[in-house]
Amino acid sequence: MNRRTQGVGLALVLSLMVVSAACAQQDEHMDKVRRVLSETPLFDGHNDLPWAIREQDGVPHSVQAYDLRRTTAGHTDIARLRAGMVGAQFWSVYVDMESVEVGAARVQLEQIDIARQVIRAYPDVFEQGYTTADVDRIFLSGRIGSVLGMEGGHAIENSLGALRAFYDLGVRYMTLTHGGNTDWADSATDDPEHGGLTEFGREVVREMNRLGMLVDLSHTSTETMNDVLDVTEAPVIFSHSGAQGVTDHRRNVPDQVLRRLPQNGGVVMVVFYPWHVSEALRTYDGPGDPPWASLSDVADHIEYVRATAGIDHVGLGSDYDGMEPDPPPNGLEDVSKFPDLLVELSRRGWSEADLAKLAGGNVLRAWAAAEEVAAGIQEQRGPSNATIEELDGVLRP
Repeated sequence: MNRRTQGVGLALVLSLMVVSAACAQQDEHMDKVRRVLSETPLFDGHNDLPWAIREQDGVPHSVQAYDLRRTTAGHTDIARLRAGMVGAQFWSVYVDMESVEVGAARVQLEQIDIARQVIRAYPDVFEQGYTTADVDRIFLSGRIGSVLGMEGGHAIENSLGALRAFYDLGVRYMTLTHGGNTDWADSATDDPEHGGLTEFGREVVREMNRLGMLVDLSHTSTETMNDVLDVTEAPVIFSHSGAQGVTDHRRNVPDQVLRRLPQNGGVVMVVFYPWHVSEALRTYDGPGDPPWASLSDVADHIEYVRATAGIDHVGLGSDYDGMEPDPPPNGLEDVSKFPDLLVELSRRGWSEADLAKLAGGNVLRAWAAAEEVAAGIQEQRGPSNATIEELDGVLRP
């Protein structure tokens, strides 16, 4: 063997050693993530599967046609949920703003019906959860605790009675606004109308506190966020939002609000939506394909929320099946990829205890605190019968 051949052979051996070491390190981090997710439910804050079922081609609304035991066209099915080690899920029962024209409450009931049909169609995989104790019990049974979250306060049609009825059906958070303002709260992506919450909006928050329904501040304006934090007696959540300090999008949470979370006890569940997590993508105006968001971008948002608000105030809120027509970030293509995100954070030095808080511990703690607050309030007062006309002095259609 000549020296050149020896050199090539040595380089090959060194290359294989590097690859082997990298694989061993990967296995070490994945083993750590699996340990965490075997003990703490990975509790995703936002998945739009019910809307994907409603909007599917050919057979809209059909839970049977959208067979989760097969590979679906979207981001979610049973095999990929299992691969992603998902232990609990807030299923978003989203209602678009156009539904106001036909009756948003009716559409909301239809979305709740779709979500509950899904849960009941696969009893070996899902069970509806109504309390934190339910989620813990379902997770220990090896199934996915399935909780409903309303996206858009327009669905209550300015009625606290409707709010209570949705709670009785299992809704455990409500996003106060979506793409447009409600009659009582300003959205992040509409022209300001109320300067935050109206007085009726404050009453909505108080009644949610009394019920034990989490107030979700994703999609709300900064003024609405601050008004809620001034009024609420319970922790809030952001079910699917990023950090404005990383990506300067109106949908993300500003630093000033992040710094208020420790006092409130709330949680920002970091979204995967590409335009909200990549500043390079958000600002790109050049020719050709834009620089797409990546798993690393999402990890950067998680680390930023941790650095600004603290480890007790960050979670995961993917927005899977709600990103169309855009694909998810590279490396987070579907619900099977959650462990890869936690592996990345482990490589960045996150401990098992911190990963457990991110995965589900923080949102379960915030929800449990909201349940405790509700029990105390219910000893002091009953349901509110206030109306928007009475509190805001206006007649709303």
